[in-house]
Amino acid sequence: MSGDVAGADIAALAKEYSDLKPVVEVVQTYKSLVSQIAEAEAMLDDPEMKELAELELPDLRTALETSEHDVQLALLPKDAADERPALLEIRPGTGGDEAGLFAGDLLRMYQRYAEKQGWSFEILEESLSELGGVKEVVARVAGEGVFARLKYESGVHRVQRVPETESGGRIHTSAATVAVLPEAQDVDIEISPNDLRIDTMRASGSGGQHVNTTDSAVRIVHIPTGIMVVSAEKSQHRNREIAMQVLKTRLFDMERQKVADERSADRKSQVGSGDRSERIRTYNFPQGRMTDHRINLTLYSLAQVMQGDLDETIDALQADAQATLLAEMGA
Repeated sequence: MSGDVAGADIAALAKEYSDLKPVVEVVQTYKSLVSQIAEAEAMLDDPEMKELAELELPDLRTALETSEHDVQLALLPKDAADERPALLEIRPGTGGDEAGLFAGDLLRMYQRYAEKQGWSFEILEESLSELGGVKEVVARVAGEGVFARLKYESGVHRVQRVPETESGGRIHTSAATVAVLPEAQDVDIEISPNDLRIDTMRASGSGGQHVNTTDSAVRIVHIPTGIMVVSAEKSQHRNREIAMQVLKTRLFDMERQKVADERSADRKSQVGSGDRSERIRTYNFPQGRMTDHRINLTLYSLAQVMQGDLDETIDALQADAQATLLAEMGA
């Protein structure tokens, strides 16, 4: 066995151990509580120990209910992609320039959230408007449990506020679309070179000295699906790498969505369905309010949310998704 293979096996075993350890711990806690309750109930027949047992039993039974719920959660089926890095794609929707500015605000919100989580945040492709808004941005987010936390962000984000360009003080409504895709691995997607059309071209900049004068930008078209990816960094080699990774991830996401649609043909999970046409959240600046429409959660802490304080919202979304799974399993 080569060193590389042995190293890969050890890493896989370490990952499996890490995944199973929390499950084993909650099961052990549950078994311990069952044993303690049996012992306390046996003590009820002992006149000298009866009073102590009657004091202990209510707390033990309450702890057992909590532990039983913990076991159920630990045994829920896991999304194999939860621990993967993610591609975060943000695009303006309806609302013109204001939508682009809001898309930029969302980008900074996720950057700050990633920083708070200790994740890396790399912008792979970014196109800006003349006002500094975002026309399109693709970022790679990597760290522990990235996709598990960010996957609930996919959908239409709506903003209500007075735009900077509005002289009359009227509140406008605009929107931006967020897509969070689990990063594809080489084993996930095989792409035939015959299915690709790869072009190099001159990257466009914001004008003046920023215009790229070399043919470094790369455009890859996946002919069977029509998916087109463009990367316009300074290095053509790096552009090929980025474009291929984004293409693989989008193809992998298509396969995941296809499987999810087949599984949920007769039902649609309220949270985490990945429907990017769904309006999931409204950010109301005049009232300092953020509302997640999927779980009817309203927080009057919009300033903090826009600074990347997303844990309360994401925790609530995860809890709702777990409750839905438990209900489906008849737990």
